[in-house]
Amino acid sequence: MTNTSKGTIAILTGGGDVPGLNPAIRAITIRALREGYRVLGIRRGWAGLVDLIPDPNADNSENVQELSEAVVNRAGRTGGTFLHTSRTRPSHLPRGRVPTHLAEHYNDEINDITPHILKNLEFLGVDVLIPIGGDDTLSYAARLHDCGVPIVAMPKTMDNDVPGTDYCIGFSTCVTRTIELTHRLRTSAGSHERFLVIEVFGRYAGFTALLPTMAGAADRCVIPEFPVDIEHLTELLTYDRNRHPSRYAVVLVSEGATMAHHPEMTFDSDETDMFGHRKLGGIGDKIAAALKELSPKYNNGRRIDVVNQRLGYLVRSGDPDAMDSIVPMAFGNLALDLVLARQYGRLVSIHKGHYDSVPIQAVMGQKKFVDVQKYYNTERLRPIYDSFNGKPLFIMTSDV
Repeated sequence: MTNTSKGTIAILTGGGDVPGLNPAIRAITIRALREGYRVLGIRRGWAGLVDLIPDPNADNSENVQELSEAVVNRAGRTGGTFLHTSRTRPSHLPRGRVPTHLAEHYNDEINDITPHILKNLEFLGVDVLIPIGGDDTLSYAARLHDCGVPIVAMPKTMDNDVPGTDYCIGFSTCVTRTIELTHRLRTSAGSHERFLVIEVFGRYAGFTALLPTMAGAADRCVIPEFPVDIEHLTELLTYDRNRHPSRYAVVLVSEGATMAHHPEMTFDSDETDMFGHRKLGGIGDKIAAALKELSPKYNNGRRIDVVNQRLGYLVRSGDPDAMDSIVPMAFGNLALDLVLARQYGRLVSIHKGHYDSVPIQAVMGQKKFVDVQKYYNTERLRPIYDSFNGKPLFIMTSDV
């Protein structure tokens, strides 16, 4: 029989889904149960705590569920998050998103319902909260820590740009899938002797374009940290295409990249989420169109057509790769080490290949970007291949 006298641990996942979340939930749950804790899963990220009704007679099954080994073992080998997720921000909740039972207390255009969140955590008997997410999700976790909630956080994002850690859950699978899918798309580009333009994740940081290019998936890459001169890119890709036996060339484009003559990010729409972010998408289309238009200038007057593909959710769906199965397991156990030591207000992390933890306030610090001078050749629009001695596994991700 499991002794649950130690207290209750709650887990939630926020922001975008990535492979590796379910293995993390599994690792936390199994270790916590065996250490004598009760484990609750908060559903739909912070939304579960927003919508929960602190009444023992209320049906809160849509907001919280008790976790067991049987539940997490079934999901632990799969992608996504079985607890579901959202981009809800309790400190900036629009009036239309305030639950009915709170409407009379919060009726401003934008509402901070943190007092309600604190009340709900107390109602659930939560002794430690373990949020898994990117810097948006974790910035609110830092806010709760400041309010006295015992927090042990876990970094997750495809872009690998959460400050304070070299690695975030989901990054390896993203890189793996980007390489795999880029190689698959080569057959169409080669068959038609075209440029292949592939738009990948990366709002502010270009790791998900730079690393696959370094691994040989592409000839060139365009990253958010350096606006691209489209004429120069066209010239380089034409050169690559003419040297290739199958007469094609490949460029990876981060979704947050910009062009030198138009230094604005490209968005799908004007709609923003609660963290103020508009959905990115379309820079690949713009670069593809420009390449097609400019290509005759560098190809003896003949136009080069383009295969243009946005990978999007293809790289964040499906099962995790080996790295995103192992790291979440280690992160989950590291989180429990911190819980048992009563070291709260921490973010589990990896630094130069070693598991560690840092204060959760690190997520509010300096953003992680590619160090252009060290890792990106701005003349050749590709990674710098320099000495690899002593570098971490993913080369440039230990720089903060």
